[in-house]
Amino acid sequence: MLASRTILFLASLASGALGASYTQSDSHTGDGFLKSFAHEAISDPTHGRVNYVDQATALAKNLTFSSGDHFVIRADHTTKLSASGPGRNSVRLQSNKKYTTHVTVWNIRHMPVGCGTWPAVWEVGSNWPNGGEIDILEGVNDVSPNQATLHTNSGCSMPASRSQTGSSTGNNCDVAATNNAGCGVKAPSSNSYGSAFNSAGGGWYAMERTNSFIKIWFWSRNSGSVPSDVKNGATTINTSNWGTPFAYFPSQSCSISDHFDEHNLIINLTLCGDWAGQSSVFNGAGCSGDCVSYVNNNPSAFTNAYFDIQWLKIYQ
Repeated sequence: MLASRTILFLASLASGALGASYTQSDSHTGDGFLKSFAHEAISDPTHGRVNYVDQATALAKNLTFSSGDHFVIRADHTTKLSASGPGRNSVRLQSNKKYTTHVTVWNIRHMPVGCGTWPAVWEVGSNWPNGGEIDILEGVNDVSPNQATLHTNSGCSMPASRSQTGSSTGNNCDVAATNNAGCGVKAPSSNSYGSAFNSAGGGWYAMERTNSFIKIWFWSRNSGSVPSDVKNGATTINTSNWGTPFAYFPSQSCSISDHFDEHNLIINLTLCGDWAGQSSVFNGAGCSGDCVSYVNNNPSAFTNAYFDIQWLKIYQ
């Protein structure tokens, strides 16, 4: 019996299932984000009713600002839009650095909420979908819980049963086969997203990527189970002490190294678009009318459509 346990333990170590120790390589807080991330003034790839602005515009219009350890990005909440004009001003940030094997820990106080909102914290390769996408924090129209998702090209799927606390929404990660749904996992707690997340004071999201797996955890602000290295943004971390992730994506039917290239980190807020703007999704969330008209005509509805990030730590 002891010998078999030893074999199982060594096998789990070889697979990376128990996690590992990492050293902090990057730390971002306050106006440090302006040095490490670039504003992407691009057409929204998800066809949202937004106008992503450059850094100068974002700073001038207070759509991006910092104070101490508060870093805020937001959508415009004062302008009524013309139906024939551009979308609501908003922000999309991309990290200057790229990462393969790494851990990110996001300490977030507040996230965008409201009908029409589609905020996300994610990572993506340069040749989508061939370079892969990892969605860490994402949802629409203030509907909880959070959903973490992988998006890939063909040949990547997840086992139906695996060690995670969340609920799978699908196990085929191939965007072509799933109409871009990918393989998602919903977090088990309602305070992982939206208004409930904000009411609890936010919390910590962590993602670990190795060639053996991708794992995603969430701890609410006042949770008694937040690991001390996560809470304190320690210079070294050990993910084997973090407990069962809510989303676990093992490599047994998906070669991580083949489907995921070097990734940029992205934080963005779009409005409406391919997911949030679907009438069944928008109205199903209790939002009235059509999403685009709502965004055009109700600027004050986006007063709370902002991220407030305390810090981001990256480990390698």
